[in-house]
Amino acid sequence: MKKLIFNMLLIYIASASLAQVTGTDEAVVRTIADRIISETRYGFSEFRNDKTYATAGEIPEGTWVRFSSEYLGWYYVNGVINIAMADLGEYLKDEKYTSHCINQVYFGMDNYREFERRFKEGMNPWRYPYHQIFNIRELDDCGSMGASAIEAYHKKPSIELREYFDRVADHILNRQERLDDKTLVRKGPHQMTLWADDLYMSVPFLVRMGKLTGDKKYFNDAVTQALNFNKYLWDEDKGLYYHCYYSDLDRNGVAHWGRCNGWVMMASVHLLNFLPADHPGREAVMKNLEKQILGIAKYQNGNGLWHQLLDKSDSYEESSCTSMFTYCIARAVNQGWIDRSYATIALAGWEGLKSSMITLDGQLKSVCVGTGIQDDLVFYYNRPARTNEAHGLGAVIEAGIEIMRLKESLNRD
Repeated sequence: MKKLIFNMLLIYIASASLAQVTGTDEAVVRTIADRIISETRYGFSEFRNDKTYATAGEIPEGTWVRFSSEYLGWYYVNGVINIAMADLGEYLKDEKYTSHCINQVYFGMDNYREFERRFKEGMNPWRYPYHQIFNIRELDDCGSMGASAIEAYHKKPSIELREYFDRVADHILNRQERLDDKTLVRKGPHQMTLWADDLYMSVPFLVRMGKLTGDKKYFNDAVTQALNFNKYLWDEDKGLYYHCYYSDLDRNGVAHWGRCNGWVMMASVHLLNFLPADHPGREAVMKNLEKQILGIAKYQNGNGLWHQLLDKSDSYEESSCTSMFTYCIARAVNQGWIDRSYATIALAGWEGLKSSMITLDGQLKSVCVGTGIQDDLVFYYNRPARTNEAHGLGAVIEAGIEIMRLKESLNRD
């Protein structure tokens, strides 16, 4: 009887705001994804005028160009969007979304060598589109896009793409800075700083590489990162993750930033999506995920949203972390990793996004821009929030997919 009442409550929450829930949710997600596709223009534009080129080979020597669309780059945010589009294509059985991921990846593969040929040592690599493919320096350059490239590879394999994976793996396993216990870190802002963001910039690629190759070293390293990041960044008192850990100072930073907590949770979900069921580290990863879900649940506000600084309700409501948490919690419930009682957190998050942050024409409001590390909270309070900032778009699509799955499951009970 209690189970029946609880399930009826969930169904009511899921359907209270709109009469045709599943159809409406699908329309919302399609509108966001279709806008991204319509605004993706393949090619390059000169900085000083509107002259465009379809391929890198057409660009005159000495001409500096940018991507013709913000959705065309090889940045980590593009990797998140690509994976979300591939997931949406699979869920809706609609090839136009799957093709977006494939086309993004292969446009980069088809054009980067010309920029690599023109690249001159000592020049700022940011002046060269696709510099992240031929000049890997940080996890941001390769982990997320590498993961999305593996998704494209399953649909359209190629030798060149497979060779790229080996370069990414070599960077993550052998060239990226690490602490003595193998935890991935960066050189800045302090010497050997651990960024919470980097769990996502490494683990989704590593675990997919493990599945692709069958080599356990990738699974083992992914689990090592997940457990070590928890060791250094978890704040037991707040039930949240800090943005960073300074190894040279042996202390954390000051901020419980929303999106960095989202990156950690997203990485844990990607890890569990692909980690073998019998891997000895799986249970510990699942426990950490549940612990984090319980932690962030305390900071969800009455609108179903989370804030830029999770523990500071006077900071603005922020869409990217809300989307990340909504996706991850719904995914964890759908996969049976956590109890179904957690579903209400995700459902409230999605309703908050739809009612406050997603416009009728598929625009996502209040997404924090890219954010570095600072030791004052004012920096985080004042980071600009923009509409359609790419950091939130992949996550909100993923959230919609898992919410649709969740509601289907609830309606069957």
